[in-house]
Amino acid sequence: MKKLAFLIMALPVLLSSCVVGKKKYEDLESRNNALQIRYDSLENNFSECQSEVASLNEELVVRGDVLEEQKQEYRTLQQKLDDFQKTNTNLLTRLSDLSIVDEKGAESIRKSLEVINQQNAYIADMNTSMKRKDSLNNLLMMKLKRSLVNVDDQDVSVEVRKGVVYISLSDKMLYRSGSARINPAADTVLAKIAKVINDHEGFEVLVEGHTDNVPIGNINCIEDNWDLSAKRAIAVVRKLQKDYGVAPERLTAGGKSYYAPKTDNDTDEGRSLNRRTEIVILPKLDQFFQMMESDNSMGSR
Repeated sequence: MKKLAFLIMALPVLLSSCVVGKKKYEDLESRNNALQIRYDSLENNFSECQSEVASLNEELVVRGDVLEEQKQEYRTLQQKLDDFQKTNTNLLTRLSDLSIVDEKGAESIRKSLEVINQQNAYIADMNTSMKRKDSLNNLLMMKLKRSLVNVDDQDVSVEVRKGVVYISLSDKMLYRSGSARINPAADTVLAKIAKVINDHEGFEVLVEGHTDNVPIGNINCIEDNWDLSAKRAIAVVRKLQKDYGVAPERLTAGGKSYYAPKTDNDTDEGRSLNRRTEIVILPKLDQFFQMMESDNSMGSR
């Protein structure tokens, strides 16, 4: 009886201890869940920061390359200016050394000096205009790279080549083999490219289709590689116009077949690189010349 009475008296204490232990456990579990959520958030932020750092590093490399090219162009133009100035100085020296110069000879020398000065001014104006164009191209390239940062580099590449912006799209992303019908998976990429194009109305767009050198077996009503490359370019142009509102007067479509390869067609990897569609963003020539005229008029004030 004494043992039973003891157990009855101890039972509330035991139950109270269990309740307190369970509450502590639940509090610890709640804190652990909150810490896990915080950890997951920090981990996501860290991944985003790593992606941003990688993008900025890539932009820094590109800007370094562009700066080096511009320095080289400046050195070349500066050398030409120095040569012209030396010629100018030599002519002036000869003019001062002449004890007797007839009127006709003096007029000829004055005209030569005027031509040289005009050439110097033209080179300086051209240099200014080219720098402005290069700056616009680099800005456009950076915007495209940022908008396509989550796209596989094997499917899309953006670069400035021959003074214009090239966007190269792999055929495996855009089309089925031997077809000119665009895959739905390519819509996201084309939409991002179209947005940048629409934001820069001073540029025209040339879409070029390229194939490898494997003959087309007249499938899907396609006769040969010329036909396939042209139809693929036209498909992209139609997509940009109809689905994403790019003005058709800014668009041009062309097929290159396999006559402008990036590499040889001797391997599967080489043929894969050659099968591509390139979107070339070109400054409008009339606006470029207007820009040059604007620079000239500002320089003459």
